[in-house]
Amino acid sequence: MTPTPDELNRFPVQIGRNSPIPAQFRGIEPGSGSTRLGVYVHVPFCSSRCGYCDFNTYTAAELGDSVRRDGFADVLAAEVGMAAASVGARTVDTVFVGGGTPTLLGADGLTRILDAIRGAFELAPDAEVTTEANPDSVDERRLADLRAGGFTRISFGMQSSAPGVLAVLDRTHTPGASVAAARAARRVGFEHVNLDLIYGTPGESDDDLRRSVTDVLEADVDHVSAYALIVEEGTPLARRVRRGEIAAPDDEVMADRYLLVDDLLTGAGFTWYEVSNWSRPGGECRHNLAYWHSDDWWGVGPGAHSHVDGVRWWNVKHPRTYAERLGADASPEQDREVLGPDERIVERVMLGLRLAEGLPLAALPVPERAEPEIESGLLVRAEAAADRLVLTRQGRLLADAVVRRLVA
Repeated sequence: MTPTPDELNRFPVQIGRNSPIPAQFRGIEPGSGSTRLGVYVHVPFCSSRCGYCDFNTYTAAELGDSVRRDGFADVLAAEVGMAAASVGARTVDTVFVGGGTPTLLGADGLTRILDAIRGAFELAPDAEVTTEANPDSVDERRLADLRAGGFTRISFGMQSSAPGVLAVLDRTHTPGASVAAARAARRVGFEHVNLDLIYGTPGESDDDLRRSVTDVLEADVDHVSAYALIVEEGTPLARRVRRGEIAAPDDEVMADRYLLVDDLLTGAGFTWYEVSNWSRPGGECRHNLAYWHSDDWWGVGPGAHSHVDGVRWWNVKHPRTYAERLGADASPEQDREVLGPDERIVERVMLGLRLAEGLPLAALPVPERAEPEIESGLLVRAEAAADRLVLTRQGRLLADAVVRRLVA
């Protein structure tokens, strides 16, 4: 998601967890621009709401009878057809189903969505097809059905191994469930498995985080995402912090925890390729890299965001309104926006600099502004190409501040 100016002041900004880079728009001529396309599918259902979450998700009690999970896959498939009619012939090389808890639609529902994408577009033979899942929403049989249906990659929301941390975050799974689910996914043939971690939860200790990372390493995964806890306004967690029930996350502790995660993962053979993401060789998430590179993707589902041929847009958020629009053969688009040249430069610097591959010096509005950052040890010229800038380890901790100074 694109950070707001306020978020740029926080460490570290959590970008790319669901459908990143919000602020999108429409106005696409069929067949224009690139022939490659990523597809993001947003499933807005959860069994329960985690206290820290401000994603566009809904429990059954919140929706009542206005929206039913059974049949919602067909609603999502309808937008897939609309996408194909809008952008023409494209080859889809990545699919990412996020949420929410996509696996609440079941393997049949998720496979129906993937079949709709296959029917509307050419799905690349080596396409990366990911679904997110809570570890307590799947078992080995369901995982096998997802793999047989064409999913190649799965991402589990582990967050922590510490019971106390899971309790503060209102997670429903047991501490060992994520590792067990990851191992089961490997057994049934998933090529790539990710575990998400959240660090900096009030009450978490260094040993809690160290244990969590150790468990991740024992789970045979090839990708790890680790995010600092952000207390989002309007969430139950924010209300608890405001009442003084729990302490607000501490920036210095966050920085130390990030370095601990990096030390443990790097020592085990993982490499960072984006500030909050590490992988074994070949395990990088190609779909998320497309966001960071500002490639084309269509976001399907309530509140989903899209970017095609320089046009950005986002859908209506409520599942009922979304379904009603699709049922009437109307676009679910809520609004659009087109970035001007200066905004595009800022976005390119903000996104590109967070990648380990770095950013061309020429992409900066004023290349000379890089020199103070290099002298202070926050940026370095890439070993393979002196005309590319890469964040140092210390620079990763201060990435957003560096960006602000480079584009000021």
